[in-house]
Order: sequence, then C-alpha cells, then structure tokens
Amino acid sequence: MSVENEVGEGVRHMSWEALPLEEVKEGVSRKLISGDRTMVAQIFLARGAVVPLHSHENEQVTYILDGALRFTIGKEGKEVVVRTGEVLHIPSGVPHSAEALEDTLDLDVFSPPRQDWLDGTDAYLRDTES
Repeated sequence: MSVENEVGEGVRHMSWEALPLEEVKEGVSRKLISGDRTMVAQIFLARGAVVPLHSHENEQVTYILDGALRFTIGKEGKEVVVRTGEVLHIPSGVPHSAEALEDTLDLDVFSPPRQDWLDGTDAYLRDTES
C-alpha cells in the first residue's frame, strides 16, 4: 500500500507501516496522521527517554500499546504510571511530562492537531539538553 490512498469525499486510507518515521531526538520518534480537527500519532520512546514538562491547548488522550510511561501531572507534580492497555486523558492546558520506564509504543490523539508538531516548532521536545 502507498502511504495514502484517497477513498473519496475526503476519506483517506493509510498504513502505519508506510508512514515516515520522524526521529525527534535520541530515544523519541513518531509517525503522524492529521486531519482538520484531530491528530493521531504513534510515539516510540526508548527506556529512559524523557518528554520535558510542557502544556498545550490541545486535549490529549494517550493509549499505551506496549510499555510504560511515568507521567508527572499538574502544578502539584502528581505522578501516575500508565502501562500497556491503559489510557490517560490530559485536558487542555495541564502541564505534564513523561519518562519511559521501558521501551514504549503509545498512540496519542490530539484535538485540535498539534500545529507545533506539524511545522517542527516543538523545541521543548527536540531540545537534547532536557
């Protein structure tokens, strides 16, 4: 299958395997599918990889397909470990960070799509000093 096939009426059919893998920084890579109002991303995190503290206007749902992430949430810094088969919902504007406790594959859904991910201005994530 090619990367994307137009089915008709704006419907697109895609294969994760055919999508390009973007290495964001050492230990973190992703594949993106974006529509007008929703984005879905496969995120690959190597054990020990860190997503630094950040917040965004986008509502986020994270589904762990394999592995485990330790999230630090909100101003109080509450920690929650999300494992294979579990889901975490992060409302718009809530500060959060994550650390991969093991090699992890997660599926993130954002609404609206993460414009910073689409245009490469997500410096908080790309910063190798974090």
